[in-house]
Parts: sequence; C-alpha cells; structure tokens
Amino acid sequence: MSKKQNFQTIAFYNVENLFDTIDDPNTFDNDFTPEGKLNWDEEKYETKLNKIGSVISQLGIDENQNRPAIIGLVEVENEKVVTDLLNSRSLKHLNYDFVHEESTDERGIDVAFLYNKEVFEVLSSEHFPLYLEDEFGERDFTRDILVVSGNLNGEIIHFLINHWPSRGEGTEISEPKRILASTLAREIVENIQSRFFEPKIILMGDFNDDPTDKSLEFLVKDDFYNPMEKLLQIEYHGSLVHEKKWNLFDQIIFSKNFLEAETDKHQFVKASIFDKDWMKVSRGKLKGSPFRTYIHKWYQGGFSDHFPVYAFLEKN
Repeated sequence: MSKKQNFQTIAFYNVENLFDTIDDPNTFDNDFTPEGKLNWDEEKYETKLNKIGSVISQLGIDENQNRPAIIGLVEVENEKVVTDLLNSRSLKHLNYDFVHEESTDERGIDVAFLYNKEVFEVLSSEHFPLYLEDEFGERDFTRDILVVSGNLNGEIIHFLINHWPSRGEGTEISEPKRILASTLAREIVENIQSRFFEPKIILMGDFNDDPTDKSLEFLVKDDFYNPMEKLLQIEYHGSLVHEKKWNLFDQIIFSKNFLEAETDKHQFVKASIFDKDWMKVSRGKLKGSPFRTYIHKWYQGGFSDHFPVYAFLEKN
C-alpha cells in the first residue's frame, strides 16, 4: 500500500495511569510508588513509557508516511511523565513537544496535548476546570478541559482535550456529571465560535460515554460531525471493554467545516481505532481486549486498558 504524503494524523490515547514512582503528598498516588500496594518501580515505569511511546509512534503509519501531528493524552500524572514519555525509545528522536496544565483531580491525573513541531505551532492554550459537587454539597475535583489553538500547516485549528467523569459510581448515577462536562465543553466551543469566523474545532477525549449517549448528543449538535458513531455499530469493536461490553468512550469529533472540500484547507478523511493484535490479550476470557498494565493489583506489563483512536486529515 502506498502511503499518503498529504495526510496528517490526529490521535487520542487514554494511557491508563501513567504515573511516575514519586509520592506526591497532595494527591492519592500512593499505590503508584515502590512502597505502594502495586509495587510500582522504575523498571515498570520505564516499560510503560516505552510501550506507550511505541504505540504513539505507529499511529496511522500504515497509510500515512508522516508521524502523528497531534496526540491528545489523558491519565498522565504530571509534566514529568509527559517529558519522560517524549524521551522514550520510540519518540526521543522525533520532534515532539507538549502542552500540559496541572489540574485539581484528586488522584493527580491530568490531560496533555502532544504535537509535532514540524507541522504545528501553538498559538495559545488555556484550561477550564469543571465544577462538580458530591452528595454532601462539597467540591468534587476532577480533570480540566484543555484547549489548545494553533497553526497546523498554515491553518488555524482549535483542539479541546477532555476526560469526563467516570462511571465508577454507576452509569445512571454518574451521568449528570458527564452532562455538566458536556455543558462546559459546549460553552467553550460557542465562545470560540463567537470570536472567530467559521473556526475549525476538534474535540477529543475519553468521554466515558458512547457517541449515542445523552452527554454526547448534547455536545454534538448540527455544527459537528462524530465519525465514531459508525465505528460503534461494528460488533465486538470498540476502544475498551467496560462491564464485559465493548464501548467507544474514546472519540475524535470534528466541526462540520472539516467535511468541506476547499483548496489549501484540511479535510476529514476517516477515523479508526488503533487495535493491533500485539496490543491485545492473546488468550483466556479477556482475549481480544486491550492488554493493560494491571488487572486490579496484578501486574500484566501491557499498554493500557484503552485502545487509541485516530483520524486522517488531508490537505490538497
């Protein structure tokens, strides 16, 4: 297969608890220390960095001769782990940089934005905290939404990196929190739309909901296109297994002007799940699911409990 020269790969990856080995007294990261219950040490940390770096370096390369232009990340602990990731075996020779903002999440996990400096220039970045309350009316801290605006090969594009509240309490109980996250994302989008003429916007993240769930239906109105909806319809196919069911919580969503064929503008081509066989459990009852770092407290030495997703943009 001949590889495209005018494609740019846009990707998103939940890297599942990419923690360093150092105890942060301000967060609940004790498990991910050498003395913690997971016995998280430098050897396991280095293995994780190299595995995640290897995946990132290969996103889209079956069809695209260019390395990924943009990668949104979630479940990174801090700036140090993102720096260490870019210095991993598969990425250290590539020209990547990143944007990261420390959030108030109680576990200490954040979102980040990786970009290839050869094709993308950051013009601005901002992070927006999501205000939630627990059942006692007290602040429930979670991840921020990170917004990065920049120049991709001569075109201004705005990116929103999301990691919405999980389903840990149960899907229905936690759904209002994701609707609040959706409301915040929609407010950010509309603010961008009010300040720029027909802006190009890409939303990506682990939304902890499928494309057909209420929170995504609220966010993806007539001005956006979610290509992941079609992927969800494929049986036994998704980016993660949740409660023994395949889901597609990891999504990349495009403003509809990416569907217009314009000279010298980026156009959406297609979206996919990066789920190579070597990233999957090879046998047993979990066969075919993402090969993860831990199952409960038992170390597996895998990649992540999510597959990354990616899309191609083409510029003629």
